[in-house]
Amino acid sequence: MIEERFDSRTLANMNVALDRVCDGTPHGEEHPTRRRVARYIIKCARSGRTTLTELTRAGQQALAKATTAAE
Repeated sequence: MIEERFDSRTLANMNVALDRVCDGTPHGEEHPTRRRVARYIIKCARSGRTTLTELTRAGQQALAKATTAAE
């Protein structure tokens, strides 16, 4: 379970980053998009980068790659 790997502050940052990246973007509320962004955010956090800025940046990269692949 993901909650066992991260402290409460990191989990909160991860949730905020996911919402920031997905809110207001095309398809941002669709499950496949959120899942892709979440995977990048989790990977970022596992590497020790847990600030809101770092997690948000990782999510934005996932979204940019998804957008590029769709074009």
